[in-house]
Amino acid sequence: MATAVVEPVAASEPVADAPAPAAAVVEKDATTSVAVDMTKPEDFEGNIDTTNQIPSAETIEKINSFVVLDSDGKSHTFESLYNGPNSPRRVLLIFVRHFFCGNCQNYLEMLSESITPEALLALPISTFIAVIGCGDPALISMYRDATKCPYPIYTDPQHALFNALGMIKTLSLGERPAYMKNSLLQTTILGVKQALKSIPKGLTFKSGDQRQVGGEFLFEPVDITTPVSTPMEDKTVSLGNTLDGSVATANEATHFRETKRVTWAHRMKNTRDHAEIPELMEVLGLDGQGKPIEDSKRWAAALAARKGTGLSMAPQIKNAVAAAANETK
Repeated sequence: MATAVVEPVAASEPVADAPAPAAAVVEKDATTSVAVDMTKPEDFEGNIDTTNQIPSAETIEKINSFVVLDSDGKSHTFESLYNGPNSPRRVLLIFVRHFFCGNCQNYLEMLSESITPEALLALPISTFIAVIGCGDPALISMYRDATKCPYPIYTDPQHALFNALGMIKTLSLGERPAYMKNSLLQTTILGVKQALKSIPKGLTFKSGDQRQVGGEFLFEPVDITTPVSTPMEDKTVSLGNTLDGSVATANEATHFRETKRVTWAHRMKNTRDHAEIPELMEVLGLDGQGKPIEDSKRWAAALAARKGTGLSMAPQIKNAVAAAANETK
């Protein structure tokens, strides 16, 4: 019987260790200190992790000169929205999505019903709200009418502020919040109708990036004490030398620039993730919780939710109101 010949088996090449999974890449925008998760594409359909980190003083200083536009297309510096001549000492800036977004329109409608200018003016420290979108300024008038918003509305078409302040892009819906009075179908139909009505003006595709989401940022003075200087004061300024060598001067109304900072912030993680109205009222120092909705489960969630980070002057304001009330007794 023949002996079977076994061919020698060549030694196999050693298998290289599998490469370790790549670590999440977190980058920082050149104009901001807020970390942004860059591992997800801009059209990622899910919640993107973002922080509610308070923007640094350095970041705010860098973007103060950034420009926003009003409904007439007139430009305003970002700083002028919260620290301009005769501006309120406390300003809540609300960044919204594109101008055809029914979600944000529902939000501003509920906010306008619950937080009125009269309520803000009744606070012991002047307080107001401004809204910033990302579409064509020619759509602001339509947006104001649709939301019945009594507060000034601006736009940042280049997304410069959105990017610098760490706001993200996503198409995720997230959970339905209490401020959403309309269903998803209703808000979608509303947006389509508004887009169709904008065809004659050529604005149908100029509402802003539909992936862009926003957030809320509260600017407050460093010190609650009223400044010694008045908001506007006359100051003699030099206009340069005249032909005869003398110095020409004139009285100029100069703006007292109070030191302010962001004391509370919230960035949306999906397209329906604005801070709920009860939280805003608490942060602003207003009494009450807003108008309850019929859905008790969603309203209970809104009362319990606290999405933002920071500590506003609300406790100090309430103490001041209580002290004033005691003095009148």
